[in-house]
Amino acid sequence: MMLEKFYPYEYADSVFAIDYKKLYDMGYRGIIFDLDNTLVHHGDDSTPEVDALFRRLNKLGFRTALLTDNEQSRVERFIRNIETEYVCDADKPSPKGYNKAIARLGLKKEQIIYIGDQIFTDIVGANRVGLANILVKFIRLKDEKWIGKRRYLEYLILSFYKRDPRYRSRLGDIKVKRSALKV
Repeated sequence: MMLEKFYPYEYADSVFAIDYKKLYDMGYRGIIFDLDNTLVHHGDDSTPEVDALFRRLNKLGFRTALLTDNEQSRVERFIRNIETEYVCDADKPSPKGYNKAIARLGLKKEQIIYIGDQIFTDIVGANRVGLANILVKFIRLKDEKWIGKRRYLEYLILSFYKRDPRYRSRLGDIKVKRSALKV
C-alpha cells in the first residue's frame, strides 16, 4: 500500500503524554508544534498547562517553534506567555513552511521532531521534508458532535497504521505513564 506517507512515527494521546526527556536523550533538540487542536482547542488562547509545558521544554534544552496556517495576530495572542519561534500562514502540507520553521530553529533536521493532530496536513508535511513526527489525538470539546469527513478518513488510515508493525513506534517508548501526564 502507498499509505506510508500518512503514517506518523508515533501516536500519542496528547502533547502531555509524551516523554520529552526521552526525546532529548535520543538527540532531539527542537520541537515544532501545530497549534489548533494540538496544543489547545481551535481558536483558544494558551492555557497555564501549555505555558508550563513550553517552560519545561525550554528548561530541558529544547528550541521550539509553532507551525500554523493561522495568521500572525492569532499566534501572537497565543504566545504572549510563551517563548517560541513561529511560522504563520504555513500552507501545510507544503514543505515551504516546514523548512522555514527548521531554519528558524537553527538545527539539523535530524534533531527536530514535529507534533501535530492532523494526518493530511501535519504528518504528510513532516514526512515530505523528512522530519520525525508524532500524531496526537485532536482536542475535541465534550459537546462537539461533528468532526468532519477528513477525521473519519484519518481513523481509517490509523487502523492500517496500527496493524503494520514496520511503522508503529518508530521512536521507541516515548510515552509517559498516565499517572505522570500532568505538567
